[in-house]
Amino acid sequence: MILRNGTICTLDPSLPTVSSLWIAGERIAGGVGVHETSLPSPETVDLGGRCVLPGFTDSHVHFPTWALSQNDVRLHDCGSLAEALDRVRSAPRTGSWLRGQGWRDADWPDGPPSREALDEIERERPAMLISKDYHALWLNSAALTLAGGDLEVDGGVVVRDERGEPTGVLYEEAAWRFKERFARVPAEEYVDAMRAGVKIAASRGVTALHDKDGWLGAIGLWQRLEQQSALLQRVWQSTPAERVSDLRELGLRSGAGSPLLRLGYLKTFMDGTLGSQTAWMSDGSGVVITTSEELEEIVRRGAEAGWPVGVHAIGDAANRAALDAFERSRDAWQPLGLRQRIEHAQCLAPGDVARFAELGITVSAQFTHAPSDEQLAKRFWADRLEGTYSFGSLLESGALLANGSDAPVEELEPWAGVVAAVLDHWREDQRLTLEQALHAVCVAPAWLSHDERVRGTLVPGRYADLVVLDRDPFACEPEELREVQVVATMLGGRWTHNPPPWD
Repeated sequence: MILRNGTICTLDPSLPTVSSLWIAGERIAGGVGVHETSLPSPETVDLGGRCVLPGFTDSHVHFPTWALSQNDVRLHDCGSLAEALDRVRSAPRTGSWLRGQGWRDADWPDGPPSREALDEIERERPAMLISKDYHALWLNSAALTLAGGDLEVDGGVVVRDERGEPTGVLYEEAAWRFKERFARVPAEEYVDAMRAGVKIAASRGVTALHDKDGWLGAIGLWQRLEQQSALLQRVWQSTPAERVSDLRELGLRSGAGSPLLRLGYLKTFMDGTLGSQTAWMSDGSGVVITTSEELEEIVRRGAEAGWPVGVHAIGDAANRAALDAFERSRDAWQPLGLRQRIEHAQCLAPGDVARFAELGITVSAQFTHAPSDEQLAKRFWADRLEGTYSFGSLLESGALLANGSDAPVEELEPWAGVVAAVLDHWREDQRLTLEQALHAVCVAPAWLSHDERVRGTLVPGRYADLVVLDRDPFACEPEELREVQVVATMLGGRWTHNPPPWD
């Protein structure tokens, strides 16, 4: 196949653009200068002036959860308790649970969520509404009854009223434990949702995912899609850090799997979130889920078993504790070439920014969080804004930045992340160039999953994983970037969304 008559941006600095792209089987055979006789009877695709880029990677996505949430009650834009309840009231009465997601009560003027408020709408069926940051649950009395009072857990918060009764809101470990024990979703329901979800992702130019839902046993769900030839992305799968002993006993190391589905990294948490005010901050506030010493032990055990670690850290204290742990343990992991990562890194002490590059720790960031969290950050972190969402400073220091959506916290939409980084970051000094943003969406994620020799750029020998856009973003005026649309997507030489010809 030959793609020609458009702009092909390779993201390889040695040859940034080519006028045509040759594809043989799953791989790129060459660009300008390849003789037609080197390929048998090539099919020619006329790009019609469109632009080709390497396929997008979402470096932080809870994919099975996001896919399932497509049918949930959507509460993301609710500005009050009353509005959220109206949305729940109008939801279809189907299924064994009333499920929803996206609420954030930090700015609600009419009170916090409560089980009594949900009981007025749904008394018989259990109701579970997940917060926007996915670190809190809002339950009705029927759901609480399922737990039989078994709600407390270390690292969790059960909100109680003046009588000591649960209000229906659970944070952190208490929320996750409730979901795992009392609100489990059948595997087939997940697989059905994921089968539809990978098509949506492909329509948005996504050719690879770093999936965070290891706690769900997601590797088995992805295997079912792969066996059904329904997998449309390359998946780098996390697994809970507490399972490292089992992985070591089984002889499973990071990178095991197929070209489409591989085991990736251990996942753990230092703290909570900004929205739930459970981020671990240097003023002593927040929730400490993992101490620095505990993380050091996790990193060392991971290194012994051949696994890198991706650790969630939001607050400035959480990030410092994580960096300290990686620094103390680098004798164990650096000689092995393990590619460690901190997820989010939303609030940093200014003195810690340069430590990511010094230690070789990748920042797995979420560009859309910056504009989305602006008001909360200014409200709760007003005295430390200098270190928040420091995308530009991190890059200037030499750190590697990989972008993800954190869907379903934000929408799984890589181009929205590009726009957020280039145009919408409220800290203008931390905005990125288009080239920097695309590097974080295409190139850096491939390196993070040890794929830099097979994808991430459009050069000979790489997989033909690419996205066709309706225009060349490098030729656009800045505001025009908001209008860029995905036309088609290809994975390994096969069109996964909207094959040509195009109008």
